[in-house]
Amino acid sequence: MLTSLLIANRGEIARRIIRTARRMGIRTIAVYSEADAAAPHVREADEAVLIGPAAARDSYLVVDRILAAAKATGADAIHPGYGFLSENAAFAQAVMDAGLIWVGPPPSAISAMGLKDAAKARMQAAGVPVTPGYMGDDQSFERLSREAEATGYPVLIKAVAGGGGKGMRKVLAPAEFEAALASCRREALAAFGDDKVLIEKYVTRPRHIEVQVFADGHGNGVHMFERDCSLQRRHQKVIEEAPAPGMDEVTREAVCSAAVRAALAVGYVGAGTVEFIADGSEGLRPDRIWFMEMNTRLQVEHPVTEMITGLDLVEWQLRVASGEPLPLSQDQIQIKGHAIEARLYAENPATGFLPSTGPLTHFRLPHQGLRIDSAVEEGGEVTPFYDPMIAKLIVHRPSRQAAAAALAKACRAVEVWPVKTNAAFLARCLDHADFVQGDIDTGFIEARASALVELDEPSNAVLTTAVSALAHTAQPAGPSPWSRLEGFRINSRPRIEASVDGGGKRYGLSLEGLAPSTLSTRLIEDQVLVFEDGAVHAFTSWRSHRGDSAQASDGAMLSPMPGRMVAVMVEVGQAVTRGQALVTLEAMKMEHVLTAPFDGTVEQLSVALGDQVSEGVVLVQLAASQDS
Repeated sequence: MLTSLLIANRGEIARRIIRTARRMGIRTIAVYSEADAAAPHVREADEAVLIGPAAARDSYLVVDRILAAAKATGADAIHPGYGFLSENAAFAQAVMDAGLIWVGPPPSAISAMGLKDAAKARMQAAGVPVTPGYMGDDQSFERLSREAEATGYPVLIKAVAGGGGKGMRKVLAPAEFEAALASCRREALAAFGDDKVLIEKYVTRPRHIEVQVFADGHGNGVHMFERDCSLQRRHQKVIEEAPAPGMDEVTREAVCSAAVRAALAVGYVGAGTVEFIADGSEGLRPDRIWFMEMNTRLQVEHPVTEMITGLDLVEWQLRVASGEPLPLSQDQIQIKGHAIEARLYAENPATGFLPSTGPLTHFRLPHQGLRIDSAVEEGGEVTPFYDPMIAKLIVHRPSRQAAAAALAKACRAVEVWPVKTNAAFLARCLDHADFVQGDIDTGFIEARASALVELDEPSNAVLTTAVSALAHTAQPAGPSPWSRLEGFRINSRPRIEASVDGGGKRYGLSLEGLAPSTLSTRLIEDQVLVFEDGAVHAFTSWRSHRGDSAQASDGAMLSPMPGRMVAVMVEVGQAVTRGQALVTLEAMKMEHVLTAPFDGTVEQLSVALGDQVSEGVVLVQLAASQDS
């Protein structure tokens, strides 16, 4: 058994590998960039080595620095995790050439599965069913268009060296083919340096079925059953589960046996995932599932397989890499219950799923009855340099329905601030009647976007909770409307109002007869946060205003996204007119000018030139003119 392990990765997968290695008595070495100096995986490892600046291309992707770190710390093995260099055959070979143990498949197997056309040809030779289409060397427009006609529209054009949805286009009719091909080739060349494509039959109700396989250096190969990864957004997985809903034993045996044949056909060793596309229009059938590609590494969604089998896949990786045979035979691996995983991303569904970065001032995940694989902790930071996934929430229950209900409940209990997350979106997916019934395919999210991606407007319960919390936390000096809440009414005089994050809207609510609230609240600086169903609403107490309700804005100018202040045009006490520019925020390489919503005076200025700000913070507070 190897004794010391360098983990050439970061975040939750590095922490995941450290847990197993520690249990096995293996010393761990972490590598980290300057941006990750305070990251949990650095602290949890037995030793850690700085390998470069924040950008992955200058740190986690620099082979020489990783090998130097392994040599300096006396590591005898390297685990690549997933992403970064995990499927880089040249890196695997460099590790082996350095006299280190590579925890992964042979470089030859990585290369064999790296190009989609060559991989499919190998699979056909091994008797693994592949999607109908064309994978030839003749890349002329005439040949490709002819093969598309022969395959039958609709078809997919896919980059041979592609992945992650890049270099892929769906073509519905011959008239669209030429433009789609040109676009696909440009994208593939830019992303992979190779514009070669293949043609596949487009499946109208596709399901993404993948099989976890394991092989050792002694010629043994097994599968650990299938996972369903059909819930995707822009070809990126969102929710995964095992086993696949609707999978009967005949179809399971066919697809899982094909996956083992695929692995053994390329001399595979270690953990791998064979991915299939299934036509789900008539349920899962053996003759309607085809090989798509093989991921020659551990997958992000491997926990659901661990949960239903009771196995530790990282332990298996380390044992196989040390030369041991597989710990179990195929008939010793059984399915127990159902597991579902949801990927918690630092992103804002309301803004088209834009990544959300910044400090994790408040970070609370539920832990009872589920497994959490997390990349971050409270007090840390989500930076713009890496993947926005911050945690995986995994549940295991006797039935699929129970698992879906438990995971939806867990997603609703997520509390993160000020970074935005997709927790509420995940809960809606898991709660959706079609998901619960197993009526899923890769177009599930897109087809139901209006129901799944909603603006998280505060409910009546949120508003009453916020107003009550503000009333109890305010400490006024002298006469204050907070001490006269008993007569409060919408549009009454005086009235008490709160500004809610997400548009700066003002909500008024009567406190008469308020029922006790069970919603979670937090007081952070001058804001009361109310958490409901995975969403967060931020309120700030303002003085009461007299007059009618024509004042549509409370004057709180909020940052629409994380960014840097590149211009501040006003100062405290300055009179401003409606539409006057106040500050300019630079974000996502664009400038956003915030203007005054009414005539008034700058009451508070919370930022200065050059400041970095988070999404939703108050930049400028205006007080309305008496006659406005």
